[in-house]
Amino acid sequence: MLYLILSTILFLLGLVIIHWIHSQYHLDVVAAPAPSPASAPLVSVCIPARNEETNIRRCVEAVLKQDYPHFEVIVLDDRSTDGTLTLLRDIASRDSRLLPISGSDLPEGWAGKPHALYQAVSAARGEWLCFVDADTFLAPNALSSVYAKAVETGADLFTVMTRQILGSFWERTVMPLVMTALSVGFSPRKVNDPKRRDAVANGQFIFIKRRVYDAIGGHESIKDRIVEDKALAERVKWSGRRLVVADGMQVVSTRMYTSLAAMWEGWTKNIYLGLRDHPSLLLLGAFGATLALIAALFLPVWPLLGVSWLLDGGGWMAGLVILEALVVWGYLVLVRVAVARGMQISGWYAFTTPLGAGVFAAMMLTSAWKVISGQGVSWRGRMYHTKM
Repeated sequence: MLYLILSTILFLLGLVIIHWIHSQYHLDVVAAPAPSPASAPLVSVCIPARNEETNIRRCVEAVLKQDYPHFEVIVLDDRSTDGTLTLLRDIASRDSRLLPISGSDLPEGWAGKPHALYQAVSAARGEWLCFVDADTFLAPNALSSVYAKAVETGADLFTVMTRQILGSFWERTVMPLVMTALSVGFSPRKVNDPKRRDAVANGQFIFIKRRVYDAIGGHESIKDRIVEDKALAERVKWSGRRLVVADGMQVVSTRMYTSLAAMWEGWTKNIYLGLRDHPSLLLLGAFGATLALIAALFLPVWPLLGVSWLLDGGGWMAGLVILEALVVWGYLVLVRVAVARGMQISGWYAFTTPLGAGVFAAMMLTSAWKVISGQGVSWRGRMYHTKM
C-alpha cells in the first residue's frame, strides 16, 4: 500500500507539474510576414562578430537581401582571430551598404558584447537600431515585418523569439528542454504588460528606437553586464517606455550551436551568468534541476518497477502503479510532441525527453556550482567571474 500511495502522489504531482511547465509560454504578439513599406526611416543593423567565420557570410548576406527600402549594415569585428574580418571586407567590396569595423581592445570595466555594440552604434545613422547576432539569419521580409509590428504595437524596444535551427541529434534532444525552461522563467505576457516590472529581450534580435537608446544611456550604461539584452530591456521598460516581445519565428531564425560540446559551453555560460546576476534564482535553478533529474532518472524506471511488482505478486495495486506511470508518460509525450512540432522537428524526439532532461540538469548543476564556488566561465577566449 505504501508503494501505491507514493506512486499516486507522484502521479498527481507529475500531471500538475507537466501542465504548469507547458502552460507558461504565450506569445500573443506575432511578427507575421508584411510587405515592404513605401517609405520608412533608416534602420541601422548592427552585428557584433567575434570569431564568426562559420556564420558571418550567411548572416550578413541575409540582411543585405532585405526588401525594406532604407537600411545600412554595420558589423563590428570584435578582435577576431579567424577569417571573420576578411570575409566581411570581401562582402563590403561588392555592397556599399555594409560597413565592417575593426573593433578596439576591450577597455577595463566593459564586457565584450556591450562594447562591440557600443562601437557599432557609434557609426550608425538610423532612426531605428537593429541588433542581430552573427548566428541569426533574417528572411528577406524580416525588417519590413518587424518594423510594421513595432509601429502597430507602439514599441520603443521590439524583440522577437527566433526560430531555432536544430540540425543534430543533440540539438533536437536538449534545445527543446532548454527553451521550455526559459519560458517558465520569462513569461512573454508579463513582459508585455506595462504594469509589471518583468523585462527581458532576446539579444539575437532587438529593434529599438535610436532616441530611446540614447535616452537610457545606450550600452555604456550597461557596459559591465554580460546578459546585456535583459539589462537593456530593463532600462527601457523601467524608464516607462514600451517593451514588446513577439513571436518572430516566421521571419528570423538562429543556429545557436552545432554540437553537444558547443551547446554545453554556451548554455553552461548562459545559465551561470543568469544565476550569477540573480542569486535568488539559485533556488529556482535547483528546483528545475531536481525536476529534470527526476524526469531523467525515475520516469523511465517507474513503469518497470510496477511490472516487477506485478510479477512478484503485487496484484491490482501493482497494475494501478503501472497505469499511473503510463498515464504520466503518455501526457508528457503528448505535450513534448507539440513542442517538437512547434520547433519544426520530428515528434519522435519527445521520447528523448529523459535524456535531454539529464543533460539539462547537468548544465544547471554545473552552473550553480560555479556560482557557489566562485569559479568563472570561459566564452570566446574571455573569462567571466562571479560577483555575488
